[in-house]
Amino acid sequence: MVRGLRHFLRLVSAARVMARHDALFELDLAKDNLPPVALALRPLAKLRLPFERKVETSGDMAERLSAALAELGPSYIKLGQFLATRPDMIGPELAGDLGSLRDQLPPFEQEEAIRIIEDQLGAPIDTLYESFSEPIAAASIAQVHKATLKNEDGGTRDVAVKVLRPDVEARFQRDLDAFFWAAEKLETLVPETRRLRPRAGVETLANSVELEMDLRLEAAAMSEMAENTADDPGFRVPEVEWNRTARHVLTLEWIDAVPASDVEALKAAGHDMKRLGNRVIQNFLLHATRDGFFHADMHQGNLFVDGEGTLIPVDFGIMGRLDERSRRFLAEILYGFVKRDYQRVAEVHFEAGYVPPHKDVATFAQALRSIGEPIFGKEAKDVSMGKLLAQLFLVTEQFDMAMRPELILLQKTMVVVEGVARSFDPEHNIWEASEPILADWMMRRIGPEARLQEAADGAMALGRSLSQLPELLARAERTLDAAGNPEGMRLHPESLKAIREAETEGGRGTRAALWLGALSLLGLLLLQIF
Repeated sequence: MVRGLRHFLRLVSAARVMARHDALFELDLAKDNLPPVALALRPLAKLRLPFERKVETSGDMAERLSAALAELGPSYIKLGQFLATRPDMIGPELAGDLGSLRDQLPPFEQEEAIRIIEDQLGAPIDTLYESFSEPIAAASIAQVHKATLKNEDGGTRDVAVKVLRPDVEARFQRDLDAFFWAAEKLETLVPETRRLRPRAGVETLANSVELEMDLRLEAAAMSEMAENTADDPGFRVPEVEWNRTARHVLTLEWIDAVPASDVEALKAAGHDMKRLGNRVIQNFLLHATRDGFFHADMHQGNLFVDGEGTLIPVDFGIMGRLDERSRRFLAEILYGFVKRDYQRVAEVHFEAGYVPPHKDVATFAQALRSIGEPIFGKEAKDVSMGKLLAQLFLVTEQFDMAMRPELILLQKTMVVVEGVARSFDPEHNIWEASEPILADWMMRRIGPEARLQEAADGAMALGRSLSQLPELLARAERTLDAAGNPEGMRLHPESLKAIREAETEGGRGTRAALWLGALSLLGLLLLQIF
């Protein structure tokens, strides 16, 4: 009870800040079904006490939201960015406004940053870096300083030093507890919201924030993506200085390149802007489909372009992952839309289990056509693959498709990446840029060679399972004996005899299983040939 009251008061206080900025909003799905206690909150939140300052508000919702969330602090900025990925909850228009939020806050004191670095790295700042600047950028989680390191040859090189904000972890935990409580009450009091899984959404936000607040994990994400993309032309990840990196401090290569946000400077440098636009989209899709690991915050402020036209992302605090099944789902639905094969796109949804089997495939394909056909009637520059996915997730409401956080994060990132591509080339054709990547993925993962590899993997897995069968049966018998076997359960004597023989004769079961796997693979190969 006390916990609930504490969270309730904290949320009312936040609502009052939002109201002072005229930035209160309601959940689209639930606004007509809110319980009386929730309806009473709005006038309570809007009531201004005599000692409270009046906030001058502009007519632009995005600016009002940004100001209110900045006043509320880091966790509310992150919540706003997360809600920008959920147009199904807050409506497409408000999601668009929130999508323009930038993670910017005033920096904290230089002395405090130095104290954190020295505490984390266990040495005085003068011995760690040759020079150390005032903060040059500050966000909700951390701020960045420029520093120099001495090379072995006596020269120096520039590095960026990212420092976590003091006490940010405790503040996030308090606010996240309140978000969890609110999501739980929302699902209980407004049954219509359960399909949207608000508690799972807050869990996704919490996991993302937890990763962002351990800068060693950001360094590990950079290292992993660097390995994945080592041979990718036109894309590079900054190097990490591991010996000057800890939980609250990250030191990495300084990027001396043109920010993606400075389009005029890129043009002045002679870059092929159409090629840059294609490169942004193709690299993002390649990472998502091939690696299942992508930079999930690749806006203009987190992307640089060097003299060779190579894309260099920074700030790897928010990363997205897709398992093999989700990657196949993504590639097949996007490729299906490219080819206008709505029946296949519908079938993929059912095969992946995203739409319940009792729904009708043909009707779902018809709904997909209603999304796809209007798109192909527009010019390429007016078509958004990210918005197509957002429409897809909205349409699936009537087909009882549960929201999948990893796919929604990908959709949100795709909208951002498309924005970067179009800032380079306003006439950018997202489908033309995407088709080579998607077609190559389809051939490698769904073509004949991929089917044979999948069959081989399955056969080997079956072989390993069969080889372990004698031990599993013997373990079951021992478990029954240890439990006193109260109901007189026993394995059949002939089964026990087979187990003993298998145990004493060793590899016979494994050899038989491998032969079975080989024969299965041979059969599948013959089917492919004939």
